[in-house]
Amino acid sequence: MTHHPFLMTPGIWLGQGKIQLNLSPEELSFFTRWSVNEVDSDGTIECLQEIQVKGIAEIMQNIFILSNMTNGEFVVDLENEALGKVTGKGIINDKILAWEFRVEEIGFEGFEIYEKQEDKTYKVRAEYATNDQFRTLIQGKLWQKTS
Repeated sequence: MTHHPFLMTPGIWLGQGKIQLNLSPEELSFFTRWSVNEVDSDGTIECLQEIQVKGIAEIMQNIFILSNMTNGEFVVDLENEALGKVTGKGIINDKILAWEFRVEEIGFEGFEIYEKQEDKTYKVRAEYATNDQFRTLIQGKLWQKTS
């Protein structure tokens, strides 16, 4: 399997970037922290993502569970307070780690792309949309926390 330091290696990853909502012209700064667990005996990886948006007191939490990794593809479950639990499909190759969700029942869809850079950081792009025309664009950077 392709080796990505992000998600494939236990540890803490930090990130920052900008979030843009289609309902607001301003860009919001955000910081994120990923806590990546060891791969368990089933080959499943569980991660906790915490997101702090500048100017918003509440820290958002997402739990991602990656499983069934075969031939450059995997299943990803996302769980959070707003959505409950949704399941999507992911792909992995030498350069990128990415996934998408399409959940017709709740009108939710989106994707996240993590592109490995030469310096072992990742360029992050994501976009999510809901059926009430609410769109979120995310751009940022992620790096491994050194002790």
